[in-house]
Amino acid sequence: MKIALMDSGIGLLPAAAAVRRLRPDADLVLSWDPDGMPWGPRTPGDITERALAVATAAAAHRPDVLIVACNTASVHSLPQLRSRLEPGLPVIGTVPAIKPAAAGGGPVAIWATPATTGSPYQRGLIEEFAAGVEVAEVPCPGLADAVHHADDAAIDAAVAAAAARTPDDITTLVLGCTNYELVADRIRAAVQKPGRAPLMLHGTAGAVVAQALRRIGQQPVADAPAGGSLTVLLSGREAELPDTALSYEEGRLLAAAAPAR
Repeated sequence: MKIALMDSGIGLLPAAAAVRRLRPDADLVLSWDPDGMPWGPRTPGDITERALAVATAAAAHRPDVLIVACNTASVHSLPQLRSRLEPGLPVIGTVPAIKPAAAGGGPVAIWATPATTGSPYQRGLIEEFAAGVEVAEVPCPGLADAVHHADDAAIDAAVAAAAARTPDDITTLVLGCTNYELVADRIRAAVQKPGRAPLMLHGTAGAVVAQALRRIGQQPVADAPAGGSLTVLLSGREAELPDTALSYEEGRLLAAAAPAR
């Protein structure tokens, strides 16, 4: 079994690590776009062009399924990716976890890139799954880029700025960009108010991987023999896992389980 994941940057690491934990026997192909990232500030047309290139590079390795581990690409490019690759290659998009977040009753905040925040796609999800729930959309300019480069000072500044725009009374926070899951603890620390109930954070990595396995008729087998390979594509070029990825627990897990080739 071979599972490919794509993103503009290292935001695909949480989902890739989830694959490795659920199916340690699966071969992984990680395809991202250092030449074109960040995608968040780009126009929808530019995002789609870059996403198609990254997806095509991954598809050349003949995976069984492709996970679009990127909220921005899912928002703007999922129909085009599916038109290009399906039915031969199933394509699984990443949807912000608004439905489970809203089930708790709110108030809810959604942190996302400027391209996703306020988009018709995200607004549609709010209307469909969070009717009657107080929802604040919080743009986080610069955060995804800072996480990608493992720039601690820039991460702290972007998180602090987004926290300042987040209402004080929220009970639940949706991480609407896969990069943000890599710094979830730092986000929680910045948003959590003293004396209030622990903040609920909702990411997408586990859910999207479970959906990908279901789509290809597979089940989680966490105790399967380890040994799945790891292929890394950087704007289509085969490479090693970059040092910035090793700044995060998820990247170190992937490198330890199967050194990139």
